[in-house]
Amino acid sequence: MKNRSVLQLLLVVFLMFSCRTRNNINYLQDVDKIATETAVQMGKITLQPGDQLVINVMAQDLNVVKPFNQNYSSGVMLLNSESSGNTPSGNRTASGPTYIIDDNGFIDFPVLGRLQTRNLTLDQLKQQLHNKILRYVKNPTVSVKLNNFRVSIMGEVTRPGEYVIVDGKTNLLKALAMAGDLTIYGRRDDVLLVRTINDKMEKVRINLTGSDFINSPYYHLKQGDVIYVSANKTREKMSHLDPSMPIYISVAGILVTILALVFKK
Repeated sequence: MKNRSVLQLLLVVFLMFSCRTRNNINYLQDVDKIATETAVQMGKITLQPGDQLVINVMAQDLNVVKPFNQNYSSGVMLLNSESSGNTPSGNRTASGPTYIIDDNGFIDFPVLGRLQTRNLTLDQLKQQLHNKILRYVKNPTVSVKLNNFRVSIMGEVTRPGEYVIVDGKTNLLKALAMAGDLTIYGRRDDVLLVRTINDKMEKVRINLTGSDFINSPYYHLKQGDVIYVSANKTREKMSHLDPSMPIYISVAGILVTILALVFKK
């Protein structure tokens, strides 16, 4: 009878801690209170010096657009390369004539000359190029992709590494999903995001269990962002243990079971 009471007490304690832990690992617990209209507006990426743009011009007659697809001005052609880190297979950078935005925000584009791109979105630059090329080509199609949109994800995630975002659009939750989500040892209330814009570094800590970050400038990621997931206290305690401790515990458990059977007889 006494043993049953002890087991019941242990079960109650286990359930209490289980509920507490579950509450700490759920994301966006107050998401219903957050308006997401602002977050959509913040999701537009603006171009910066050093960005690599892959620009392709197409038309019904490909010979007509050949002059616009010769990247002779910038003097660089980047090859289609695999991303580093643990990026899934097939998630590659775009290939084609590649233009690097200079320190003043300009690219040298064939026929059209120097074009200012600073603080333009990809869609705005695409529309600008379309309007200018329309003077020379009937019904042109312009494709503009950001080739160096990479984010680094480190710490307590399943697959840390550097990830290429092909379409140049992602948010914090999607990036963490690409990395296989946080491990059970990752702190949901202490995710560090490091961002560098115009040589200035920003550091912000994000609480994923709340929803305030959705309407912050850090929900939608920018090229070069670094995400670091801190370890919780359990992981920190485990790091101080002897690596062979699980083996010792297993052996001790077996010995206790054997002794219990012996004394029971």
